[in-house]
Amino acid sequence: MSTSFFAYKNERKEVRRTLRLTCRVVREVDFKLVGARALDVSPDGMLIMAIGEAKLGDEVIVSFKATELGIWFDMEAVVARVIRGLREKDRGRCVGLSFTKIDPVQRHILRGHLRRVAPPVPHRTPRIDYAATIRKIAGLAA
Repeated sequence: MSTSFFAYKNERKEVRRTLRLTCRVVREVDFKLVGARALDVSPDGMLIMAIGEAKLGDEVIVSFKATELGIWFDMEAVVARVIRGLREKDRGRCVGLSFTKIDPVQRHILRGHLRRVAPPVPHRTPRIDYAATIRKIAGLAA
């Protein structure tokens, strides 16, 4: 069976964009540095290179400068993913952050800025949405 019959599921609300930039990410509880380099960013979160220790659920404060105007973005986030860097395609120890508090105007500005930046190449094949695949096949048979 050809893979063109399958419908793939995008589980992200927003597209991540490859954007390497300097940032400061500190744990809220003790202000220890978690990371200082972002690898990709979306209006919902970011992936950073890990310097310090972080656990799932840790609350952090994120600060970075972006856009052509050099606007500072300061927001709160939670650690949503910890990458230990053991797989071949991993870029080392990384931490995935999910923004929890971001000003709506800043989100809009960031979204507009990110539209001009390329998305990263996926490391895994997308998950198949089996329900959508069945609907697609049923529609072809009709």
